[in-house]
Amino acid sequence: MALPEAWSPFRELSRIRRRFDELLEDMMGEREAAFEELVPELHKPRLESFIEDGKLIIRADLPGIDPKDIEVSVTDSELRIRGSREEKKEIKKRDVFHREVRYGSFERVLTLPEGVKAEDLKASYHDGVLELTAPVPKELGRKEVKVQVEAAAPKKIETKEGQKAA
Repeated sequence: MALPEAWSPFRELSRIRRRFDELLEDMMGEREAAFEELVPELHKPRLESFIEDGKLIIRADLPGIDPKDIEVSVTDSELRIRGSREEKKEIKKRDVFHREVRYGSFERVLTLPEGVKAEDLKASYHDGVLELTAPVPKELGRKEVKVQVEAAAPKKIETKEGQKAA
């Protein structure tokens, strides 16, 4: 006789998510389209930005997207990355077993740090990663600020009977 499996909250959450996915698919048809309407952030490319060697570096993960389908623009201090990934249409219809790849258009907007000039931005695309670089003013570098942390005194709480508790 096998021992019962230990309860795991993560396994339980995974089971609930699968059941919720199935419910949405039954109600709305294609599961991915339903989630994109409910949570459009799922279709936005992931970004990272940092300052290194006096340059602002912004990287956007755009795997499988042709560079000619990517548009980068700057208005005032807003950097906008737009693009699309189109599903390859085949003549014969196929039944999809599992799909996590998102198709359609996407857009990300972020504010550039003060002093970064749009005309200095340079873009490159390699291995599915769009990388934007621009020089930054020296005052944008790392600053260290010491913050004094004080411990708060414990509060005293009075009960109905007049006793004090800590």
